[in-house]
Amino acid sequence: MKSRIKRALSRAKYAAVGAAVGAAVGGLVSRNAASTGGALGGLAGATLADLRSGADGVFAEFRSESDDAADADDTDDAGATIELADE
Repeated sequence: MKSRIKRALSRAKYAAVGAAVGAAVGGLVSRNAASTGGALGGLAGATLADLRSGADGVFAEFRSESDDAADADDTDDAGATIELADE
């Protein structure tokens, strides 16, 4: 449960920063562009947070060993495992 909350807060933080940057850049053009830029920036920030938090994400190679060890302690053993067959 703790890891889910941390993941949600991380996603919200990235989305908020992305929305702020997008709105600032769009605000240089017009009000409508600021609104659109904020929406697209929020979407991009949330997507970036999802990619970063995944075990096989784009930025997984940049994570330190201490982050991986901390994630291993927060695993949820209640779920079932799914194994995919190689075709």
